[in-house]
Amino acid sequence: MPLNFAIPPLASTLKTALQAKIDQKTKPRGSLGQLESLALQVGLCQNSLTPGLNKPCILIFAGDHGIVESGVSAYPQTVTAQMVANFLAGGAAISVFARQHNIELLIVDAGVNADLDSHPKLIDAKIGKATRNFLTDPAMTAEERDNALQAGADQVSRQYESGCNCIGFGEMGIGNTSSAAVLMHRLTSLSLVRCVGRGTGLNDAQLQHKLIVLQRALNKHKDATEPLEVLATFGGFEIAMMVGAYLKAAELGMLILVDGFIAGTALLVANKLYPHVLDYCVFSHVSSEQGHQALLNQFNAKPLLNLELRLGEGSGIALAYPLVQSAVVFLNEMATFAEAGVDR
Repeated sequence: MPLNFAIPPLASTLKTALQAKIDQKTKPRGSLGQLESLALQVGLCQNSLTPGLNKPCILIFAGDHGIVESGVSAYPQTVTAQMVANFLAGGAAISVFARQHNIELLIVDAGVNADLDSHPKLIDAKIGKATRNFLTDPAMTAEERDNALQAGADQVSRQYESGCNCIGFGEMGIGNTSSAAVLMHRLTSLSLVRCVGRGTGLNDAQLQHKLIVLQRALNKHKDATEPLEVLATFGGFEIAMMVGAYLKAAELGMLILVDGFIAGTALLVANKLYPHVLDYCVFSHVSSEQGHQALLNQFNAKPLLNLELRLGEGSGIALAYPLVQSAVVFLNEMATFAEAGVDR
């Protein structure tokens, strides 16, 4: 394994005290539903009875995919670089939502097939200009994969050192639903049909073509079965960076907000390597992309929102973040029965 992480399960020493604090609030026991389990998770993650959310950040990892050459996307590859420019200009959905909720937004060039202009919010971590077409060759070499894993971990470390304790990962990369679907299929017992969706809006004929191409790629690389080998064979530079980012964030005890289908498949790889990474994860939403609910079932996850999103970018994270804030605020500020003089 290229990187070694120390990811323990959440410490349970405060669990009884945290649950008691939640139960003593002026409400019927359990009446705040998922917010109560969320407050408990945040408290355990931070090992504190008074947790806080400091300098929340979303990192968007952007990269292009060689598989686009085989006609699996409704959009041309040039859209990846164009959307990165849109993020940096503040015009994308995630830009608007992150600004609304005061979340730091940074863009990481993991492997965009273009030379991007420098920008204060753009981090150059380019491994290469797009992966190879995994219909014919592995998407990346083992060295490229390991470099991407390390780069993702390094970006999280920088945010942690700046005081951030709550982080989420978005992505941008035309063709990355193809990469994610194959990763999901190969690392689970689910059929390819269950994992492949319409991505950016394929029609029926395009979807059928996508399925055919991806099945041919799977047949080509039958021997790739171990998580890191599967990642190198079918992954994207942005997906590999997210894997490293998840693992480093969990190692540092950060609260991790998980976005949609692509981000979820990166987490699947991380989870296969280090099962306890899930202890630190809050699942923001279930998307309308085919396969996402089935992927969430692999994690036994209960997402906070169902808004029929299929955008990526970390948009679900930004929309769910206020709920995480509410869980922390009620734990810290809501009166107990004794404090309020309310009978129980």
